[in-house]
Amino acid sequence: MWFTVQTTSLKHKPIWTAKEKAVDDERELSPEETLRLIEQQGSAAHEQFVPDPVPHYLAWGVAWLIGFGAIFLRQGLSGTPYVAIPEGVAMALLFGLMALAMLVSALTMWQLRSPVRGASQQRGMMYGFAWSFAFFAMWAIAVRVGAHLPPAELGLLWGGLSMLVVAILYMAGGAIWLARPMFVFGAVLAVLDAVGVAAGPGWHALLMSVGAGGGSVLAGLLLRRRVRR
Repeated sequence: MWFTVQTTSLKHKPIWTAKEKAVDDERELSPEETLRLIEQQGSAAHEQFVPDPVPHYLAWGVAWLIGFGAIFLRQGLSGTPYVAIPEGVAMALLFGLMALAMLVSALTMWQLRSPVRGASQQRGMMYGFAWSFAFFAMWAIAVRVGAHLPPAELGLLWGGLSMLVVAILYMAGGAIWLARPMFVFGAVLAVLDAVGVAAGPGWHALLMSVGAGGGSVLAGLLLRRRVRR
């Protein structure tokens, strides 16, 4: 008898309880809780399709801060080195760190991978290729022209051209995705680059190390605040 009653209970009671619980759960959701649930779902979707900009900006900031910092110590403001760092070592440090920063940027953009195909994905892919082609062209120009320059001016040529490429691509990226902080930061980089080249190798390295390196970290934090808003 107990077995029969228990079996009947198993056949009918859980179904009624589940339906009753579902109705009760719907009735328990207040407008505030519903809004909170919508915000949580929207935040989860946003994190899936929008990469965190901080690693990108932080990687470039560290690259410029250390790389151009080494060149600044090598050059000095008046042409007298503060630290005896070989020119080749300083340049290799700068462009090695910039190569790592490009890798971090590529991994950050890879967060946008999605089965959904569209114009946004195509823009991101073409923008990524633009970095590679632009730096290849810069390398070819610097190698050809730099053969006729003294060591100090050669370093200025490489540094000035590389920051010009970065500034233009930042402004282009800001225009593509309507990211005002990104565009403004690219414009600031272009101005600092031009002023530094006009002032000389030491001043250029100092402006790029402090202005570009520190400014990149600040721009990343500001952009993250905008994305989360």
